[in-house]
Amino acid sequence: MDASSALPTENTREQTFRLWRGERDEGEFQDFKATVTDGMVVLDVVLQIQAEQANDLACRWNCKAGKCGSCSAEVNGKPKLMCMTRLDQLPANEPVTVEPMRAFPHVKDLVTDVSWNFEQKMKVAKFQPRAPDAPDGTWRMQQADVDRVQEFRKCIECFLCQDVCHVLRDHHKHDEFIGPRFITYVAALEMHPLDTADRIPALKEEHGVGFCNITKCCTEVCPEHIQITDNAIIPLKERVVDQFYDPVGKLVKIFSRRSTNT
Repeated sequence: MDASSALPTENTREQTFRLWRGERDEGEFQDFKATVTDGMVVLDVVLQIQAEQANDLACRWNCKAGKCGSCSAEVNGKPKLMCMTRLDQLPANEPVTVEPMRAFPHVKDLVTDVSWNFEQKMKVAKFQPRAPDAPDGTWRMQQADVDRVQEFRKCIECFLCQDVCHVLRDHHKHDEFIGPRFITYVAALEMHPLDTADRIPALKEEHGVGFCNITKCCTEVCPEHIQITDNAIIPLKERVVDQFYDPVGKLVKIFSRRSTNT
């Protein structure tokens, strides 16, 4: 028997993909028939359709390895990375819908303008380390403190958490709320063992952390599995409460000021 005949054959089938086509919020879904095989991801099919059926299809992608965050879209109504969404995770007997993220301005087809996110990052006070505490000009830190912020550094800025957040997606509070991605960025700085800046007042006022009602939808869509709600948002909301609303804390501050003045 020929050795090649013993190899497993790919399971090939035809499936319908319903892609959003249009510019600047004007457009409609267009159906495409594509031949798919086991192991393919949504991005594979989108690029196949772009190459064979719709050469003018606009689609953003880069690494195809789930690390650049470029191919964010909504697949069957849920924010996902197209390169990390396997077809075997989706119903094989139903059309696969792919549309652009809804929380940001539409550009063309599957592409949105995410520049607003980078503007929000610029509003956050930068890292301000304390002076070195060792004779050799270095710092000493507890490993537990270092480990606490490492999780937040896994973020690839795909902005899926921003897209799914109802404050931005449904209520369009872009002028008042920086969103879960940048609350996580604040957490990475605030919880850093060397940082000395106080971002809590800005978190309450300019960054709008009070708008978040901790539904955990941002955590659910994170491709890096960062515990955005539990480890970043809730601790920072607690710090805001401690600083601005804790009656015991206010009394301590009053008596501290009195003792300083006497």
